[in-house]
Amino acid sequence: MNFITNHFYIFLSIFFSVSSQLIIKWKMSNISLENHIGIFQKFIFAFTMLFNPFIILSIILTLLSGLSWMIAMTKFDINYAYPFTTLGFVLIFIFSILIFNESYDWYKIIGGIFIVVGIIITSRSF
Repeated sequence: MNFITNHFYIFLSIFFSVSSQLIIKWKMSNISLENHIGIFQKFIFAFTMLFNPFIILSIILTLLSGLSWMIAMTKFDINYAYPFTTLGFVLIFIFSILIFNESYDWYKIIGGIFIVVGIIITSRSF
């Protein structure tokens, strides 16, 4: 049972991180920065977005991801735990297709499969 509980912190960190990224994409997807010509104006715009409640939620989720990761680091060696974070890439890939109708191809699918296989192989060493 302790094995499952310890892995929970890794997966919680991944969940918070992926959720944060999806929220940012959702809130920023309909915004064009073409009207904000200079880099300074773009940073001003990005700073004003910090007051958006969903962006605030995203920042909190990122903080929770970091806290979960800190707890996970008390349970595992980093060379065991860190490969699991690449599941975030796979989950973002899947949700970007399902939620945002983003494009995909066989190269991305095969790459995702390689990531999952790599995690399975590296996790066998624990």
